[in-house]
Amino acid sequence: MAVSSPPILSPLLLNTKTNLFSSFPSPPLTFPSTPTNPLLVFSYTKQGNGLASEDKKILLERYGYDIDADEYFSQSSSKSKRRKDSKEPPRTGRGKQVQEPPEEPKPPRTTHKLLQVLGGTARRKKLLSPKGMDVRPMMEVVKGAAFDILQAAGGCPASLRPGRWLDLYSGTGSVGIEALSRGCSQVHFVEMDPWVISDVLRPNLECTGFLDVSVIHTVRVEKFFERAEQFVGNNGPFDYISVTPPYTQVDYGVLMRQISESSLVGEDTFIVVEYPLKTDMLDSCGCLVKLTDRRFGRTLLAIYGPTWAQKKRRSSQTRITQLQ
Repeated sequence: MAVSSPPILSPLLLNTKTNLFSSFPSPPLTFPSTPTNPLLVFSYTKQGNGLASEDKKILLERYGYDIDADEYFSQSSSKSKRRKDSKEPPRTGRGKQVQEPPEEPKPPRTTHKLLQVLGGTARRKKLLSPKGMDVRPMMEVVKGAAFDILQAAGGCPASLRPGRWLDLYSGTGSVGIEALSRGCSQVHFVEMDPWVISDVLRPNLECTGFLDVSVIHTVRVEKFFERAEQFVGNNGPFDYISVTPPYTQVDYGVLMRQISESSLVGEDTFIVVEYPLKTDMLDSCGCLVKLTDRRFGRTLLAIYGPTWAQKKRRSSQTRITQLQ
């Protein structure tokens, strides 16, 4: 009676890293114990170069299985994972890589000399101003009218009363420089743009000779009022304050309330406000009354001051009328 050979367990199902036939069902394998036909078991572990060449040859002859396929599949899997983990830019259609368009460099900011000082010791001196609409200086006709009103209200039509001036949103500094040229003793400039300060405001102060009597604050106006004592000390209120903000970037109601409640405004302070059409300005600012409200095209000018300045301004206007 012939003894049938016992089934041999395939090494594909033992200790291999990649099980290629795990999806195919197979009948249970039996392992009869017989001394005439021992069981051959190969173990594949990833050490050194894998199986010996003789073991590989036996596997290839008996089962047609290439044991090096495990190494290939392992490498392919790790490469795929690395590709997913890497932060590559997205690709669309036919492997084309999507690239965001590079940002165009901004053109350098430049200046020109279109402004000038209208009166006083620095009269007719040219002032720098930025090209474009980054900074919009007060028009000369508006500036001239503002200083004429202030001089008449102060009782001296030829010049300003000596005092300290606070130039908010100063930009080119043309308003504060005009004040220094007409008799002010000191001006504090508040401007937040470092380029405007270094390339426009400071050169204007140097060319007019007013750098030594000027103080520049590189800060937003709101922060300046919040920490006023830190910036200007305990020197009391200013005699003059000019407010020439970028129209679309401020809330005039909030701004004027902040100014009126500040310790920088006193009973004898004059405030010059430039504002656009369709903006409601109050008839008073704290303890100050509105001295005038004039229109220059799309620009309006409001000036607030002490009650005594109303009488002096009226008497000055009456005297000028009589002389004419």
